[in-house]
Amino acid sequence: MSRPRPLVPRPDPADTVGVVGEFGVISRVTARAGTARLAEVGPGDDAAVLRTPDGRVVACTDVLVEGRHFRRDWSSAEDVGHKAAAANLADVAAMGAVPTALLVGLACPADTPAAWLEGVAAGMAAECAPFGAAVVGGDTVASAADSGAVVLSVTALGDLGGRAPVTRGGARPGDVVAVVGRLGWSACGLAVLRRGFTSPAAAVAAHRRPTPPYADGPAAADAGATAMCDVSDGLLADVGHLAADSGVRIDLRRAALTGTFITGPLPQVAAALGGDPLAWVLTGGEDHALVATFPPGAELPEGWTMIGDVHDGEPGVRVDEVPARQVAAELGEATGHAHFR
Repeated sequence: MSRPRPLVPRPDPADTVGVVGEFGVISRVTARAGTARLAEVGPGDDAAVLRTPDGRVVACTDVLVEGRHFRRDWSSAEDVGHKAAAANLADVAAMGAVPTALLVGLACPADTPAAWLEGVAAGMAAECAPFGAAVVGGDTVASAADSGAVVLSVTALGDLGGRAPVTRGGARPGDVVAVVGRLGWSACGLAVLRRGFTSPAAAVAAHRRPTPPYADGPAAADAGATAMCDVSDGLLADVGHLAADSGVRIDLRRAALTGTFITGPLPQVAAALGGDPLAWVLTGGEDHALVATFPPGAELPEGWTMIGDVHDGEPGVRVDEVPARQVAAELGEATGHAHFR
């Protein structure tokens, strides 16, 4: 494992937000925003105007706070932009929709380097580009000087393309549970960074820039998924959301999880740190994999792995008949991330 190098360049005192000013920053950031395919009016006016081919709009918001969701000494500005966009775009995909646009609210101290914000904008634009989406508007405000933290509030919009939205509340007894995407990689990378290292590079990169399987959300909807959400708080926690909202019990299979998802850098890092990689797979968030339920006998879309099934009973999650909370405790973890804990 290698030690990190500083990612934050020495700020230019003449190129801070306080010197450049609100509209100077907006001009520079929007120049990097890209173009949304469905935008009739983009950044710069009082509001954006988007076409809505489906007639419905999927909308979600996430707030990212420096020091809690990202650190500038761990991640580049472009990394932060990618991560902020991915957290929202994955939620759109989890409804079975395709992202169309982002709106971004920014609070930062006056001494924030304007060039750093340009990097964030570039990262967001790159994450959005494959869908023809882009940042179409937002707002900037000065944060309290004594806090020193950057706060990003990102709202994503999406189009269902004629599909019914796939909610968290549609799972039924007899359904199967499946996952697509990575599990535990971001948590593994976070564990590496917390110990002052930057390798294995694949683990650290997974934490800095998650790679949600965006296209698999609409594909799951087309295949008849009955419930779905993205894995942002941890598999046990997010499957718990499906169970609670659907009023069902969900049983997961340890063998399916260990056989498929303990891959890449997870075994190596767990051995080096003296941990169990299953803990990251079950409780680590921010990979933004997708977990969904499908009717019995349904053909799963390519790339999806069956990891359990749905039953009548008190809503909750079990792993090989053991309650999720107990499994997590045995691994030395909570069931997943929870704000204000």
